[in-house]
Amino acid sequence: MSSGEVIWSDDPPFPENARRALADSQLRTNLRTATTTINERRVRMVSEMSDWQRLRAAGAAIKDETLMHLDRYLEQFEEAASKHGAHVHWASDADQANEIVASLIGPTGQREAIKVKSMVTAEIGLVAALRRHGITAHETDLAELIVQLGGDRPSHIVVPAIHKNRAEIREIFLREMGDVTPGLSDDPQALAEAARRHLRRMFLNAKIAISGANFAIAETGGLLVAESEGNGRMCLTLAETLISVVGIEKLVPTWRDLEVFLQLLPRSSTGERMNPYNSVWTGVTPGDGPQDVHIVLLDNGRTKVLADRLGRQALRCIRCAACLNVCPVYERAGGHAYGATYPGPIGAILTPQLVGIEHASKLPFASSLCGACYEVCPVKIDIPSVLVKLRHDAVKTTHAGAERALFAAAAAAMKGRRRWTATLRLGRLLRFFRRGGPPPLSRWTAVRDLPAPPPETFRDWWVRGHRE
Repeated sequence: MSSGEVIWSDDPPFPENARRALADSQLRTNLRTATTTINERRVRMVSEMSDWQRLRAAGAAIKDETLMHLDRYLEQFEEAASKHGAHVHWASDADQANEIVASLIGPTGQREAIKVKSMVTAEIGLVAALRRHGITAHETDLAELIVQLGGDRPSHIVVPAIHKNRAEIREIFLREMGDVTPGLSDDPQALAEAARRHLRRMFLNAKIAISGANFAIAETGGLLVAESEGNGRMCLTLAETLISVVGIEKLVPTWRDLEVFLQLLPRSSTGERMNPYNSVWTGVTPGDGPQDVHIVLLDNGRTKVLADRLGRQALRCIRCAACLNVCPVYERAGGHAYGATYPGPIGAILTPQLVGIEHASKLPFASSLCGACYEVCPVKIDIPSVLVKLRHDAVKTTHAGAERALFAAAAAAMKGRRRWTATLRLGRLLRFFRRGGPPPLSRWTAVRDLPAPPPETFRDWWVRGHRE
């Protein structure tokens, strides 16, 4: 299964997936080592900033301002981008976005494209969609390349191959890369060099490039990609045609707003003071870079999220993955357990809102509600509060019939004194199910004991006392 093949499973079975992940000791070791290292770096970088909390508040305020007036900023962005020679397309869902991209590549006669790491293209399953049109999109980010060559799926927002160790990566390169030497070692420098040589030929020959964007600037019509390896800049500058798929929530109002986010993002995502490469482009520059530039603005459920007063804060997300690196559930289960493009705490609130709670009802429960995700979020998304709200929605959607039946039975018992007295006496039978019992009671008693019921009810005690 290649990267981007599956967007999400219908109501992903997180409990079953997590149990399989917990049984994989190598996976847990890889995850623990990687997330601990990244988070320790993040803590060091954040501690340098005396105004970190003010930066967080500023980032949240800028994103909220954008979301409150998103229609106006989208129109402003389209006008500015078009003025600079870019072609702006609008896509309401994944299918429409994929068809737009395929229709732009088709007339060029090209059958291959190079691709910058992008969560939104994974969300819409673009790689698989292009394959159905006979077009191969090659991932150029090192971690995404590992995942794609291994027929795997990303497990992390920033570090897609976090679940793989060096020995596993070496085996993938030896098996899938036809241009590596059999004596390739698992030394990180040797692996990076093998990937560099493999990708360099693609960069020099590719005519089509595909990207996402970390930020879209409404004021200028420009897009920004932040990355660490330089592969993104190669894609953005060497190709003749550049197609960027951008979620509508990626907008910021002004160029100056980047001052805030380019401090928040690198420290939160990779524990760096700044991204090694920040590439910004605005439409077409004659004689320099791609001369055919297209921007696909994608909704795909985002306006539905925007309509939810509490849940809309998920659209502030700048995809730093800081919440994944501190989450005790993610550290043990990994990203694949979530069965969706966006794993971890942010995925547990974003995916159900994008696809509908009925299609991802278990994800809001994939959390201990410890609050660590909120403490590290650079744009102050209150993930625990949204999780609680989505849990309510999930229960209401998936268990409404059972709950109605339960409360109807309780109401019937409470309508008469004799029936209520008999019900209370029957409650003493619960003592036999304190550590077991039939479903669904067993799901509770499997991990906790029921309180021991008293030997007699209050009513029986009262009657007996007054008779004596």
